Amino acid sequence: MTDSANVALVRSICTPLACGDYTATGWADPEIECVRADGPEPGTSKGVAGLGEIFRDWFRAFEDVRFEATEYRELDLQRVLVLGHYSGRGRTSGLEVGQVWSDTAAVFHMRRRKVTKLILYLDRDRAFADLGLAPEGDAA
Repeated sequence: MTDSANVALVRSICTPLACGDYTATGWADPEIECVRADGPEPGTSKGVAGLGEIFRDWFRAFEDVRFEATEYRELDLQRVLVLGHYSGRGRTSGLEVGQVWSDTAAVFHMRRRKVTKLILYLDRDRAFADLGLAPEGDAA
């Protein structure tokens, strides 16, 4: 099965993240809204600069941060859900990220081949609840 254009775009965004490259932002709408839905510092930022700040926050606290996408689900014509896992270590504690947040999710909202909103979830079940989806393993 061939990916839709939106899923292909999101795959192209997530591929560098698996190598720890968080520098590319050409995929983001200049006014992108980035939401940290949960975790230690939930909040919202606007614009590419705000998106960059969220990524920099990760690098202040963790080293060798990588995101591995394990599944892409097209929710509708404008949204793609990505399920995955983070890896890395706490700079101070040495704690592996996967010990704290193993099953994560992100929702990419798109318009005209640009991501207009990105919602990041450290708790995958919270993402499923917000989207009205059954948790993994549950019958729909």
